[in-house]
Amino acid sequence: MKVLVIGSGAREHALCRSLSLDPAVDALYCAPGNAGIAEVAELRPVDALDGAAVAGLAAELGAGLVVIGPEAPLVAGVADAVRAAGIPVFGPSREAAQLEGSKAFAKDVMAAAGVPTARSHVCTTPEEVDEALDAFGAPYVVKDDGLAAGKGVVVTDDLEAARAHALACDRVVIEEYLDGPEVSLFAITDGATVVPLRPAQDFKRALDGDQGPNTGGMGAYSPLPWADPKLVDEVMATVLQPTVDELRRRGTPFSGLLYAGLAITSRGVRVIEFNARFGDPETQVVLARLKTPLAGVLLNAANGTLDAEPPLSWRDDAAVTVVIASHNYPGTPRTGDPIEGLDEVAAEDGPDAYVLHAGTRREGGAVVSAGGRVLSVTATGADLAEAREKAYRAVARIRLEGSQHRTDIAAKAAAGS
Repeated sequence: MKVLVIGSGAREHALCRSLSLDPAVDALYCAPGNAGIAEVAELRPVDALDGAAVAGLAAELGAGLVVIGPEAPLVAGVADAVRAAGIPVFGPSREAAQLEGSKAFAKDVMAAAGVPTARSHVCTTPEEVDEALDAFGAPYVVKDDGLAAGKGVVVTDDLEAARAHALACDRVVIEEYLDGPEVSLFAITDGATVVPLRPAQDFKRALDGDQGPNTGGMGAYSPLPWADPKLVDEVMATVLQPTVDELRRRGTPFSGLLYAGLAITSRGVRVIEFNARFGDPETQVVLARLKTPLAGVLLNAANGTLDAEPPLSWRDDAAVTVVIASHNYPGTPRTGDPIEGLDEVAAEDGPDAYVLHAGTRREGGAVVSAGGRVLSVTATGADLAEAREKAYRAVARIRLEGSQHRTDIAAKAAAGS
């Protein structure tokens, strides 16, 4: 099988790494990719938001499967263009991707499907914003209705900061605050059958102790030793299957990766948000634990034959990923700094620890930073403590001037396990 992956981040590097290890994949391409992905896939240039260009590239390569990584191409309808060209594609249609593209649409689907979530108001005027903030009180949860690369959500006790964020958005969802730990649960679906993956937890705040601004994610781990063993079954029954069924009922079936961001509250599981693609950095740890070859599962989802897929097989190992970010991230990041130590990690820490590239590019013979989140250092071990130790040992070998990373990824869970 020839596979084309669309995207250029650490999520796409994790997908390409898994696909490159699949014996069914005899040619792997990534467009546009990054410096690390180039080691496991052939890179091709493409405008990821141009459906015709992506479909044309897939046809030119003879791809038997296209995997769309990021949310923006999905919301732009790139999967529709590839499907229209008769090429199997893993990723939802433009209409189904509104589950991530519009918070208001997602709330409407959840209400119709009876999915438990936070009470909310959709606001478009300053008066509506003030009424909603007053109704829910602090802590205030304010979400830009559209895509914002993981940075459109503000959770604050500061009324003026909440109001300022709300007024900066054309349309905003203001909702009640959900207490309790957060969990990410991915599910692969063909629009009818739903196959859950293993849960993970990510770390959104920039600084240790969950301080600092929200980011796209500074690290993740799996499994969750503190979670109820029945959690996946419960979320399947109350969230994932009802949502997929409701979208099919509406005539907009969701095929691809359905990501449920959950809060385990004192009143039970509640959906914080849906995403329409693999999450970053959770994908890095979830795929590190998956034994089943990936390409066949994604192809069955694309072809509507997921019910023929045997149960997924998982490693008992734990996985931890630590994100190394550029100076000033999540503000405007400094780029162009050389990255050293990558060869040392490969030589000293493999195969249990490895580096997945996010914001990198090759400049001459050097790899340099090219984005906010630069690398995801990922490791597996017999338990979280061992995986964490291996990940941070590898992180210590990386040299990137001005870079930052959290030192507490999975620390509490490892201590508890």
